[in-house]
Amino acid sequence: MKSFLSSIARRLIPAACLFLVPLAACTAQNDENPAGTPGPDGAVHQRWNFDTIKGWVYEHQDTASVSQCSLADGYLIIYTRAFTLDRQKMHTYHSHYTAGRYAWRTYISPIATGERASIGSWIYSDDHHELDFEVGPGTAEVRRKYGIREGEMAACMTSQDFPFISEYTAVKPGWHDFAIELTDVGGKYLARWSVDGEVKQTVQLQYGPEVGFRIYCSVENLNFIGDKQAENNNYGMWDYVTFDGQVRK
Repeated sequence: MKSFLSSIARRLIPAACLFLVPLAACTAQNDENPAGTPGPDGAVHQRWNFDTIKGWVYEHQDTASVSQCSLADGYLIIYTRAFTLDRQKMHTYHSHYTAGRYAWRTYISPIATGERASIGSWIYSDDHHELDFEVGPGTAEVRRKYGIREGEMAACMTSQDFPFISEYTAVKPGWHDFAIELTDVGGKYLARWSVDGEVKQTVQLQYGPEVGFRIYCSVENLNFIGDKQAENNNYGMWDYVTFDGQVRK
């Protein structure tokens, strides 16, 4: 594992395209992706191991001419380029996931102090119905306010609206288990954000299972997560993503 990660850190980018499988070659499979089969409890139990990209769709909001999302040895790897506004994403084909537990096994790579680069594990319906983990260096103000120490990253936990809330917790570079759990309480979601099994934030949302989500993994050069333009190529990795819960009919 360590040698594989160091290989990525040394050779990534743009050399990554020489040894990774570009996702553009896999998009034809997306019309066949599984929706998840309900178990005996009536819930869907779904896991994506990234041995293939079936069930996922590439998306980007930038000027990149080739995909910066790839598969290697059962990992999804996404990177951004230095001195750009790259926004590289992968998301599930289906957008019907509702109450349940969304979980990501995510590798947070070290990002230089102050750089505007974020590794995201999140769910999205539209710009008002979005719940995120965005992990980056954080601005100097955020680091002071939340007591984030040298060698730690700032994990931003956000509800984009209904209500808007944005709080931070410290995480170290390395592998982490991120989870967002939505519980249907009287027709409205109670949302919990957890890191490595520890609940970090709980918010009562003003909407419920009428809103379904896609599941996202991303690396984006976002202004809010740092104080200066990214001067390095940055990357994140995902071992797997899971969903356990209900889907909208």
